[in-house]
Amino acid sequence: MRAFVFPGQGSQAVGMGAALAAASTAARAVFQEVDDALGQNLARLMAEGPADDLTLTENAQPAIMANAIAALRVLETDGGIRLVDKADFVAGHSLGEYSALCGAQAFDLATTARLLKLRGQAMQAAVPVGEGAMAALLGADYALAEAICAEAAEGEVCQAANDNGGGQVVISGHKAAVERAMALSKEKGVKRALPLPVSAPFHCALMQPAADAMAEALAKAAIRAPLVPVYANVTAAPVADPDQIRELLVMQVTGTVRWRESVEAMVAAGVTEFVEFGAKVLGPMIKRIAPDATTTSLVTMADIEAFAAGL
Repeated sequence: MRAFVFPGQGSQAVGMGAALAAASTAARAVFQEVDDALGQNLARLMAEGPADDLTLTENAQPAIMANAIAALRVLETDGGIRLVDKADFVAGHSLGEYSALCGAQAFDLATTARLLKLRGQAMQAAVPVGEGAMAALLGADYALAEAICAEAAEGEVCQAANDNGGGQVVISGHKAAVERAMALSKEKGVKRALPLPVSAPFHCALMQPAADAMAEALAKAAIRAPLVPVYANVTAAPVADPDQIRELLVMQVTGTVRWRESVEAMVAAGVTEFVEFGAKVLGPMIKRIAPDATTTSLVTMADIEAFAAGL
């Protein structure tokens, strides 16, 4: 069995998608449709930068999605390999869940782009700059990270935001609480605690205003049943019902990205091969969780052609 997976924030880079667009009309069509939906030249920003503008959450989120969907569309259009024929499940890390839903045709591309633009704006606006923080705990399992967060909170927000597996858990919350957690983690035997260069504390209760904004937007968005089940971040379980998808995407804004459990659940369901679109981020993460799994990343035309030839 095979899962198609889609990366999250942090996988953006100036130049992303440019070579693929030069090689394929299918890729160019994706970037043009996203540009038209957003009323901005996101494709040029992706290709040329500046990096600071691309890194802004409201640009990075639709850009990462567009790049991943472009790779998928090239596989489907130029390679003749359809997701519905070759993938048993899809999943995505944080914003990548929207890419997964788009790939499985639960959302159309224009809707996905507009939702992610709004999601990025709402998440950035939810917490004043400097009040929140995130940190990666390396050498900590999820239970230990939760215990550290609970002890460090002291009445503030401090939560496990991303359970990435392989002993990496990202925590999020009020800046002072996250700093307390980082100091405490050393006492608890965590190998390293690294502050992350992010603009807002994602996937914690401080994101509630963004969750409210997404609830309003998703209530108006057309969602179809996906072509294949989607493993949801907040449940680490497959979902196919449009109303449940809508509800889980709202919960995802403040909830933990249960990536380790999602990968473990897909492996338990019989998945032996994971194919990542648009980046080479999730592959190494998956190998730490499921060493026996096969991982492939499709970023370039050569990647896509080699994968299609091997099927």
